[in-house]
Amino acid sequence: MKIRIEKYLSEQGIMSRREAKKYLLNGDIKINGKISNTGDKIDPNNDIIYYSKNINEVLSNKITVAVYKPRGIISSKDTDKGKNIFDVFPQFSELNTVGRLDKESEGLILLSNDGMITKAITGKEHKIEKEYIVTVREQFLPWMAKKMSKGIKLEDGWTLPSKTRRVDTHKFKIILNEGRKHQIRRMANDCKLTVTSLKRIRIHNIKITGMLPGNFRKLTNKEIIELRKHSKKTA
Repeated sequence: MKIRIEKYLSEQGIMSRREAKKYLLNGDIKINGKISNTGDKIDPNNDIIYYSKNINEVLSNKITVAVYKPRGIISSKDTDKGKNIFDVFPQFSELNTVGRLDKESEGLILLSNDGMITKAITGKEHKIEKEYIVTVREQFLPWMAKKMSKGIKLEDGWTLPSKTRRVDTHKFKIILNEGRKHQIRRMANDCKLTVTSLKRIRIHNIKITGMLPGNFRKLTNKEIIELRKHSKKTA
């Protein structure tokens, strides 16, 4: 069975369809020794794909890093609003932030130049889990966890159902499958709660266990493969 070259490369987790189209238009991809064009179809079991030196260099230089963003740090490259994440991690200034954490939140964020990883986490159809631990000034009561779990009506519509669990009187864990601006803070506000600490501890299979503010680590091959599998599901 034949498949479009762009779709095949995306489903294999090699590159996004957008990247494949760019390389095809530049003549960087060959099928059985002949330059391929966008829309060409291949038989994965019989055809051989050749990549130009340019593509091989790009693929070998792809990197994704998990960093622990300290509180008070901006997650973008914006330099007008204070210290940003690349001031804390200047060695990764050539990478891009994958998603955001607001300035007063801390915890896990990814830096990457891999389009497949970015798509898996921030793509239009992404439903990837993100887990947070939240501390509030007021008492966190059982009914609040139930309300958050079912969904809360905010000014921009109902939130998706979440997994919310009470940890103690002033702390709860919440797992979201969406990423609206200041979502958890707005959900807490709807329950008359004041957030005093918000930490992201997990993105899909990536955890922050053992890391402290300012720490970083490269993703393992297993973690990258799992994220790429998720990206293929939304291709």
